[in-house]
Amino acid sequence: MAPSPTFQRTIGLSTAISLVVATVIGSGIFMRPAEMAGLLGSPALIFAVWIIAGLFTMVSAMVLAEVAAMLPETGGPYAFMRHMYGDFWSYLYGWAAFAVINCAGSAGIAFITAQYLEYFFELPRFSPAIEQSVAFHIPLVGDIFPLDDFGVKILTVIILCMLTWISYRSTKTSGVLMNIFSSAKVVAIVLLVGGLFVSGKGSFSNFLESSELIKPVGFALVTAMVAACNGALQAFDGCNNMLYLTGEIKNPGKNIPKSLFIGLSICIVVYLLVNAAMIYVLPVDKMAGSSLVASDAAMIAFGVVGGGLIAFLIAFSVLGTTFSNVFTPPRMTFAMAQDGQFFKMAGKIHPRFKTPGNALLVHLGLMIVMVLSGSFFILADMYIFIVWTFNLMLMIGVFILRRKMQDRERPYRVWGYPWMPMMVILFNAFYLIITLTDDIQKYIDGKTRLMNSVFGIVVTAAGIPLYYYFRRKYKKDNLA
Repeated sequence: MAPSPTFQRTIGLSTAISLVVATVIGSGIFMRPAEMAGLLGSPALIFAVWIIAGLFTMVSAMVLAEVAAMLPETGGPYAFMRHMYGDFWSYLYGWAAFAVINCAGSAGIAFITAQYLEYFFELPRFSPAIEQSVAFHIPLVGDIFPLDDFGVKILTVIILCMLTWISYRSTKTSGVLMNIFSSAKVVAIVLLVGGLFVSGKGSFSNFLESSELIKPVGFALVTAMVAACNGALQAFDGCNNMLYLTGEIKNPGKNIPKSLFIGLSICIVVYLLVNAAMIYVLPVDKMAGSSLVASDAAMIAFGVVGGGLIAFLIAFSVLGTTFSNVFTPPRMTFAMAQDGQFFKMAGKIHPRFKTPGNALLVHLGLMIVMVLSGSFFILADMYIFIVWTFNLMLMIGVFILRRKMQDRERPYRVWGYPWMPMMVILFNAFYLIITLTDDIQKYIDGKTRLMNSVFGIVVTAAGIPLYYYFRRKYKKDNLA
């Protein structure tokens, strides 16, 4: 019997580090600091949240790296779930990746581009009475108001349509544009951090001054910290993309943990510097009331023109993050369709453009629905909750595979097994429980109109009937 084909290990440490940094640093850093200031009211706590979330992401990725190095298969977690739990959970992860993690997440990120473009022109919106006049009630989840902030939503839809059209027609052009967008991200961060500190328009005393109005204590502080961590985890999301390539990394036993540690350490430092630069110019109370925190800080430091330049660079760089999320995820949906776990039309390659055209259009349709259903914070919070729900299952799966595949070669073994994975699992479970209970309590108290985490659960569960439909249809097709 001929040996099974294997990946060539051509990716070195420096490339792996670059991949971690490039996929992590994205959109959240330009929106989340204001939300954290409003939750915590303390610069010290804001910095603590970024460090905690970064370290949690780092050790979680190291746990999952053991599985990725052992099972270097196409599909990443989609394939891992099959080995751990079987076809049903593998499918459900794929469905959640399609509906929540990718479509809702991509729609949420696209919102940031539209919102930062409002720096240059005011987008139209309906009166509060008209916005509230159309509502869709989802039992046990909350209310959706599609006309809320309608101008931003329409611009977001236009952006998603434009990026999908480019991805539909040319893979090569898409790659070139993503490189350009990535360069804008670097320029935006360097100008923002360097410019704010050099401007002299701020004060280092802002780092020591907490808000007089925002002082959570006791359990309220715990829930505020968890909610702030939710935002930070969204900003750190993406490092798992490197795990898809572990079968191609040289000396994975050393380079996987090194690249995760160094890459995420760089991301933590960058995020701390961006937050420090903003707090230097904007005291916590002013940061908490800002809708475009990076541009507001830049406007104070550089004036209207400087604030506009930063707003443009942020919008342009986030456009790149959005483009990456529009371009890449339909490939998993395409693979699911070819496996008989999605509608077959999504598994066809466009005869002329050689792209997964139908899968791209399916994603666009759901992204438009998601845009109309929420805002950046609703969509980002629901998708990060589902991401970490499945991450919890994947980390528990490390123990399952240690038992099921005892003799399988493991190029990398997680450090501190079983205690470190157990600690990560417990912290992950604590985060999910607090997030879920806090969402429900805020809805009961009338503080929110939608339970974001519950919304994510419902959208994920909506794929369960389709699993049995696809399984029955796939069997019939095979028998035909």
